[in-house]
Amino acid sequence: MLRALRLSLLGFLLLFALPLGAHALVQWHEVDWTRSWSTADWSSTGTLPAANAHPDAMVRVYAARVGRWRGIFAVHSWIVFKEDGARAYERYDKVGWGRPIRHNGYAPDGRWYGNDPEIVFEATGAEAEALIPKLRVAIDSYPYGRAGDYHVWPGPNSNSFTAYVLGQVPEMAVALPPTAIGKDFPVDGDWIGLAPSRTGLRVTLDGYAGLTLAWVEGVEINILGAIAGLDIRRPGIKLPGFGRIGI
Repeated sequence: MLRALRLSLLGFLLLFALPLGAHALVQWHEVDWTRSWSTADWSSTGTLPAANAHPDAMVRVYAARVGRWRGIFAVHSWIVFKEDGARAYERYDKVGWGRPIRHNGYAPDGRWYGNDPEIVFEATGAEAEALIPKLRVAIDSYPYGRAGDYHVWPGPNSNSFTAYVLGQVPEMAVALPPTAIGKDFPVDGDWIGLAPSRTGLRVTLDGYAGLTLAWVEGVEINILGAIAGLDIRRPGIKLPGFGRIGI
């Protein structure tokens, strides 16, 4: 019993405490934690082609580090799409201020608290056109879309919203970054069930702890929202703070 406890403690230190501490040092040297909300850069990164110059349908999922010290742990995710021939993109976020589900509140490819976003998923043309109606239905059906339905941790938060929408369209076969804290909050209320991608199983204790075993998500151990694990489909490791590191 004592040996098992020691091994568990060692595993926690190696897989969770050490990576988070190391990433805190990286962030401390590279990020200006004094940057306020009002002075942060929310402008477009210019990486998304102008809608009128790209007539085909498009779907993208973005994620960017959140502000100040919270960026050690987490990213904010959102969904962007444009129907075929549309002259503008549509962006959907779940935020903790104003309207819970924000529609076009920011530039589609905008920085989040001054941090450049990464593309988590992208589809264009006929593939995107087939996904957009399903995404609209999923966004409209999100059960925590009312005022006050936002909790930073363990959820439902911005990443719980994105994970729910992606889970309703499993053919996208996309997993949010392991740093998307809140993605494992059980929006449907079920602690045991299929992973969002429908390619495996997930057990979650109301988002505070859990285990996911799936082809798309890989192996993920969730402790207090921080995730460590392995990416099987695209070989790599997942570390708290750092996210996915490809091998």
